[in-house]
Amino acid sequence: MYIIGENIHIISEKVKEALKNKDREFFMDLAVKQVEAGAKAIDINLGPRKKDWAEVFPWIVETVEAVVDVPLSIDTTNVDGMEAALQKITKSQPILNSTSAEPERLEKIPLLAKKYNAKVIALTMRSEGIPVEADARVTIAVEQLIPRMMEIDLPMENLIIDPLVLTVSGCQQYCPHLIETVRTLQYAWDPAPSISVGLSNVSNAVPNENRPLVNRVYLAMLMGVGLQMMIANPFDEEQNQVIQWIETKDVSTPLAKVYNKIAERTENSEEPQMEDFDMSDPQQAEIWKTTQILLNKVIYADSYLMN
Repeated sequence: MYIIGENIHIISEKVKEALKNKDREFFMDLAVKQVEAGAKAIDINLGPRKKDWAEVFPWIVETVEAVVDVPLSIDTTNVDGMEAALQKITKSQPILNSTSAEPERLEKIPLLAKKYNAKVIALTMRSEGIPVEADARVTIAVEQLIPRMMEIDLPMENLIIDPLVLTVSGCQQYCPHLIETVRTLQYAWDPAPSISVGLSNVSNAVPNENRPLVNRVYLAMLMGVGLQMMIANPFDEEQNQVIQWIETKDVSTPLAKVYNKIAERTENSEEPQMEDFDMSDPQQAEIWKTTQILLNKVIYADSYLMN
């Protein structure tokens, strides 16, 4: 699994404070620790920075590149900020996060990617929003995103499709469709573009104590349909354990067996069954309940584990 570390994100109060104070040591330490934990790239989301982008984006690139050699993912809606960052990147091939099928972004951002030999994450979203159905998201990729890259001769290996994970809290009906979108995108073009998701989006607005469980169960489902790249938290050791179990098909413990079964069922277009779980084991019972909300079989509530 290719993990793009998500932890340099403006939503974090610590990141906000460090950015305000231009605390280089904070960002250097956070970048190094993510790489040491297994991140193969670092996402940098400092927001649009409409007033200070010309200063902030080059500063953060220089700061992070001083201590790590991995690719940097420039995560912003500010196209000028993207270019300011790209002009300072000197090490690994950068990633632009992101474009969409919205006309202005689809016009400008792929051209930036080509100019600076960057990869580009492209979201299956139009101006009118995100479609629910898997087929509609695949259609955006096949009819708009991929043709635009071909039009400007951007190599297919530089395109990463993001079919958009949305939260189970409020957008529950999207969760199973996303799984099928990931499955289908791998066969929608030859050669297929890479596919990445923002894993932790699935648990946005979920109580903090339940978020890692929701993320891990969804991850097992997505790995079942072939996901090999994601923006995620590399510090989640239990998440990393799930990745290892599934990648190595390790079924040596009850939990390893359960997560592999979830991946196997999903790979075969089947749903997990209650008999796959030892319901007398509280951990396995919680995983079973989580599969049911992610498959939209049981209406999500913050207290779903107590039901």
